[in-house]
Amino acid sequence: MTTRYNSIAIDGLNIFYREAGNIAAPAILLLHGFPSSSHMFRDLIPELASDYHVIAPDYPGFGYSDAPAASEFTYSFDKLTEMVEKFINALGLTKYSLFMQDYGGPIGFRIAAKHPERIQSLIIQNANAYVEGISAAFEPMQAFWENRNAETEKAPRSLLTRETTIFQYTHGASDVSRISPDAWNHDQALLDRPGNDLIQLALLHNYTSNVALYGQWQEYFRTHQPHTLVVSGKNDPFFVPAGQEAFKRDIKNAEINLYEGGHFVLEEFHTEIGAKIRSFLSKKLAKAS
Repeated sequence: MTTRYNSIAIDGLNIFYREAGNIAAPAILLLHGFPSSSHMFRDLIPELASDYHVIAPDYPGFGYSDAPAASEFTYSFDKLTEMVEKFINALGLTKYSLFMQDYGGPIGFRIAAKHPERIQSLIIQNANAYVEGISAAFEPMQAFWENRNAETEKAPRSLLTRETTIFQYTHGASDVSRISPDAWNHDQALLDRPGNDLIQLALLHNYTSNVALYGQWQEYFRTHQPHTLVVSGKNDPFFVPAGQEAFKRDIKNAEINLYEGGHFVLEEFHTEIGAKIRSFLSKKLAKAS
């Protein structure tokens, strides 16, 4: 299946997205993490497109979507969620599965909790909704969250460097030679755009708004019992396996699959994860129809 590259105007911003598959097929919305974009799904999309309508947008400030200055646009997780919701509505999607990685988690969980009737399944890849999933790697961020200033910004600014971007892709990988340098070079080129540091700092500072909603998301899980598949790298330095296993506490039939990879486990295991998603959805969506 050929991937199509499109953009659509949402509130005056051009939102870029990758799309593949038959638009009449069940939809899967792929929500990317930091510091990447829909580019992180370049290998997974062909694995799913024969059976599903696959859509992967870039959020404002990421990838090929417009990136207004942080002084001109509110970069918060609530605002990104609002933009993704408007994107979904503009495409006319009324039922869909959500694939969520990293930042995609808090955006997708907000959408799912608000519109449970639209959600056909949750596919979670190194995204978090439990305090026990947060690793000690976040501890240097605490002072920044409590009081943002030039001194406390030093910790989050370290997350914007080329060294850290490479680390995010390679740490915990089972075979680093399978991870294309195209991944981190693409991400870093976009991170290094003038003014993008202020965009990323705004979102990093707003991250505590996600933790504050964990209880609400867990209540959504318990109440609605969404079909849930976890396909995560077990060696993620940021979101540890305890947080991935925790989904079973609130979603009784959640399927947990941990791979010998890191935060961007798709770089190594897109074929295996693609097969797991197809198998999972073929059973779950058939029961729902």
